[in-house]
Amino acid sequence: MISATLGIEIERGVRKLLDEAGTSWPSELKVLVDRPAHPDHGEYSTNVSMLLAKTLRKSPMEIANKLKSELEHAKIAEGIFSKIEAAAPGFLNFVIDWNVWLNHHREYSAYQGETEKGKVVIEHTSINPNKSAHIGHLRNSCIGDMLARLLSRAGREVEVHNYIDDLGNQLADTVVGILHTKTEGEHVRFGDFCWDTYAKVNKVYKGSPELQEERTRVLHELEEGTSSTAWIGRLTAEKIVREQLHEMKAFGIGYDVLVWESRIVAEGLWEAAFEHLQATGAFYKVEEGKLAGCWVLRHGGEGSGEAEGAPSPDPEAHQADKVLVRSNGILTYTAKDIAYHLWKFGLLSQDFTYMPFADGVWSTDSQGQAMPFGRGETVINVIDYRQEYPQAMVKLALEALGYKEQAARLLHVSYGVVSLSPETAESLGVDTSAGKGSYAMSGRQGVGIKVAELLQVMEESIESKRSRQEGLSSREIAAAAIRYYLLKYHLQTEVVFDLRQATEVSGNSGVYLLYAYARAGSVLEKAGAGQKGSGKALMEPPVPSFDGGALEPPERQLLKQIAYWTETMDAAVRQLAPNLICSYAFELSLLFNNFYGACPILKGPDDRVELRVWLTWKFRETLGKALDVLGLPAPDRM
Repeated sequence: MISATLGIEIERGVRKLLDEAGTSWPSELKVLVDRPAHPDHGEYSTNVSMLLAKTLRKSPMEIANKLKSELEHAKIAEGIFSKIEAAAPGFLNFVIDWNVWLNHHREYSAYQGETEKGKVVIEHTSINPNKSAHIGHLRNSCIGDMLARLLSRAGREVEVHNYIDDLGNQLADTVVGILHTKTEGEHVRFGDFCWDTYAKVNKVYKGSPELQEERTRVLHELEEGTSSTAWIGRLTAEKIVREQLHEMKAFGIGYDVLVWESRIVAEGLWEAAFEHLQATGAFYKVEEGKLAGCWVLRHGGEGSGEAEGAPSPDPEAHQADKVLVRSNGILTYTAKDIAYHLWKFGLLSQDFTYMPFADGVWSTDSQGQAMPFGRGETVINVIDYRQEYPQAMVKLALEALGYKEQAARLLHVSYGVVSLSPETAESLGVDTSAGKGSYAMSGRQGVGIKVAELLQVMEESIESKRSRQEGLSSREIAAAAIRYYLLKYHLQTEVVFDLRQATEVSGNSGVYLLYAYARAGSVLEKAGAGQKGSGKALMEPPVPSFDGGALEPPERQLLKQIAYWTETMDAAVRQLAPNLICSYAFELSLLFNNFYGACPILKGPDDRVELRVWLTWKFRETLGKALDVLGLPAPDRM
């Protein structure tokens, strides 16, 4: 990888300057290799000379020129770089020799990042099995699936889990609603019926405290698993999970195994975890006060315990000890999650057995067979930012049990939730008179956009805008557009979902990327690089010979972006950041369309045609890699 190699060489040069000055490496100094904003400043740049000015007591330009000499003496400019420039106020700019790059393009375009070894277990989706999925759930699934694809391409062994909370309050509420309320109206799917039932029972709770007591009884029966109520809960959850898997499949999202919370209890994983925790000083039973009888995990600070559920508005509550077993004996979600993570890392002797569930997906089952799931070296949980505290408690439990290495390899990929724009909220019947910038979705109130409904609306929008009916179906294009929309934002950004904006097909959209890919394929077919409609991969044209200094600006900008692919991959892997791939793919597509409009590809001198056809092929190959990581199709036709 060019930037990584360059960074190492710059560090060596900096260390030599510091040694000559008799100064140690400043603790705050970090060598960064960036991409210059202006195309005339080369392909890479560093500001390290400005950072060294105070330490070396010299001007940044003096340091830059001296560092330039050191790097030239190390002969790095005799490799892929044709020139090193010192530029005011103290930058070092590096210019690629494109003839060298082209002659070794396979070496430079192959991913060479440092990837950890061993299996990585990624848990995502993990929707409560009590109603249909909404767009907030879909953002989770798209992020998790994209990370699985990213790490697989980077060489990791990846195993994808979908955790099914079939013992939680939400399923209990839906079961109470089925048994004690009446939901009317037409419902195409069972999950939609349960969506309305869940919202209805939560309204009824307000005037019927006795019905809330019924929920406690249902929770006990779900956990015991032997009564008719437990069977109703089990059948409800399984039916909804099957519908949810079907919804996710439309977006290219799949799983290796479903882990049911009820099996964690039934297989004795919690009992084993309980015994381990009892042997530590961090786990204790409260003898008096409002939490008397509860088993609690000590956080480290003083606190009176935190209730399971929504985050407390009091920031000090996040320093409170965590209740794992309530006084009535019911386990909290975090308790079972701790047991689950001990199993994920292969730290329990107990194990599950499995049965096929659907389309290559396995499921924990009492009547199943042994399978090599779990035992991960790294565990990644894709859960929104509101679950930061429970995730921290799982990590704390691992540390308290002496599993510090595993705790360090437990990663929480946190992301901002999806809310509704005022216009979209109003269209769903939400009172928007408060004039807020966004409105939260609420399953308890029945407010939200179901995944299936969104896909249908998007498909109709795509269909109405298509001039031709070739290649991908409108439904496939719609799914790609939605998926890209949910991936392109920075993870910590709250996505304010606007139905009108989401159905746009121009600008920074998934549809724009698909059209660019298809356009490149059409050009290559006309150039004779492949047979139209053959369904076969287009053959790579010969790598051209040309004067790298004679590149036209659109050619150079496109080639430069292609060269940045491997380091974009590396950054996305290190940061677990889907939006980096989205930004890269959009910029790549923009530059190709600019190149396509400014530089006639199939007309002109033979050497330019040869170069431009090869550039088109290389663009298509590189965008295809990005589309694969993003989970988007790579169409021959649109």
